[in-house]
Amino acid sequence: MRQFKGRVVTPGKLKAEALVSHYGLNTLASFQKALQFGDKNATCGDQNNPDLFGHQMAGKALCLPQTIGSTTGGLVLYCACSMKRQPACLLFSLPIDSLAGAGAILADVWLEDEGSNMPVIDSLGEEFLEYVKTGMTVSIDEDGTVTVE
Repeated sequence: MRQFKGRVVTPGKLKAEALVSHYGLNTLASFQKALQFGDKNATCGDQNNPDLFGHQMAGKALCLPQTIGSTTGGLVLYCACSMKRQPACLLFSLPIDSLAGAGAILADVWLEDEGSNMPVIDSLGEEFLEYVKTGMTVSIDEDGTVTVE
């Protein structure tokens, strides 16, 4: 078991199974099936991300370095939350980019429906991404502490 401390972008407390990517998350390519075609599991459709492609993202603690892609990134995250197809949380080793951050913050502020929240913690460090493996249990606290078991 190991703990990491990051910066809280959107608060929350939960426990979920980790899904790890060592590549950037292309939000549009990854969530396109969930948003356009009704995939409630949010199966990752980004063929350029071998760590995530074909894996269910909904309900998982998505652990990654950063997001990549177009200016739709924030809107995609907001829509995934509004449709309740979002990861349980997003955990970034690097600082979150402003577009993804905006989407997560708007979802946190604007969506009041049960089950639409998506806590986000960034700046967890490279050691976090080296340590956490897909299938491990990740717990997050509202102060930005991430425990990996």
